[in-house]
Amino acid sequence: MGDLEFDLVERKASWSGDAPDKGRQAVCAFANDLPNHRKPGVLFIGARDDGSPSNKRITDKLLHPLSDIKTDGNILPPPSIVVEKRILLNQEMAVITVQPADAPPVRYKGRIFIRIGPRRGIATAQDERMLNEKRKHRDIPFDVQPIPSCSLKDLSRLYFEQEYLPQAIPQEMILANDRSYVERLASCKMISSAETTIPTVLGLLTIGIRSRDWLPGAFIQFLRIDGFDLPDSIFDETLIDGNIAQVLYRCEEKLESHNRISVDLKSKSTEVRDTPYPRVALQQILRNAVMHRTYEGTNAPVRVCWFNDRIDIHNPGGPFGTVTPENFGQPGLTDYRNPNLADAMKTLGFVQRFGVGITIAQAELRKNGNPPIEFHPSRTSVLAILRRKP
Repeated sequence: MGDLEFDLVERKASWSGDAPDKGRQAVCAFANDLPNHRKPGVLFIGARDDGSPSNKRITDKLLHPLSDIKTDGNILPPPSIVVEKRILLNQEMAVITVQPADAPPVRYKGRIFIRIGPRRGIATAQDERMLNEKRKHRDIPFDVQPIPSCSLKDLSRLYFEQEYLPQAIPQEMILANDRSYVERLASCKMISSAETTIPTVLGLLTIGIRSRDWLPGAFIQFLRIDGFDLPDSIFDETLIDGNIAQVLYRCEEKLESHNRISVDLKSKSTEVRDTPYPRVALQQILRNAVMHRTYEGTNAPVRVCWFNDRIDIHNPGGPFGTVTPENFGQPGLTDYRNPNLADAMKTLGFVQRFGVGITIAQAELRKNGNPPIEFHPSRTSVLAILRRKP
């Protein structure tokens, strides 16, 4: 707390005014670790600039929003942080420890923040190139690993420039710089780097023209079965592929077409509309499956099997990281096999907030009168069963 190496330390006397915004900028900058310290950065709440305590009382009301920094979707990919209440110099303080990101650059509200010495600011084009170069030499997640047999022609420039980029980067920043197409692809992790223009797994999934040529399992298999078991008659069968947005939109349209609303005009003075499954619950569980599945070492798709009494959603890839078969589905507990894909889905509007999808789905099912979701996680897959409303 008394260290004068300012590029690893930030202090806030309180968490009011512009402190939440400036604090998130600091977390983003620590995660980017432009000086390449490979050490965590530390944000103190309850300390003045000189390191002396500001005598701020640290309560759960403060600690909860600090913990939300990781999951509120403003910093992407989600940073690795630990939030603690500590006693320092005989006074309470909140301490946020931020680990350097494995796959920089990290953005806060679309902007890349960095620190060099006491300065905190927005990365220049050269800073971005340095962060991209750091990413190449680390043990990076599978979703930003390059696919050597691909080339730029396998990515849709039109979709990237007209759909993805305007949602990923603030318009004023796009207009203010003169970065090339490949530099922008590299900044968004769609290619390995501006110098090595090999598409990444993320690039193929997000803006790929034919992603299944290299990722055979990147699709959803939909079955509507007129019965209660797989051998029963198939009423509707569809293979849904394309980029991640196309896959989700088309599958959600398919679910909506089978989720028929009944209208009761007789039992009450006004019409009563009823649906077998709440739309939001179906969306949340489907998007979770696509986000958290493994695309490595398997050619299996996400499978959606709609029976007369239930919907089974099979996700290739078992629990990951801090999520285990024993704690699977607990509110707020999440980890990311594909952190950069989660970032892209947030950018495209499929995720509003991290770590709450299952909680939202369970609440919507309860409100609609459905039983709670049944999860059956194994080492290699997760099965989610949504029961029809009685």
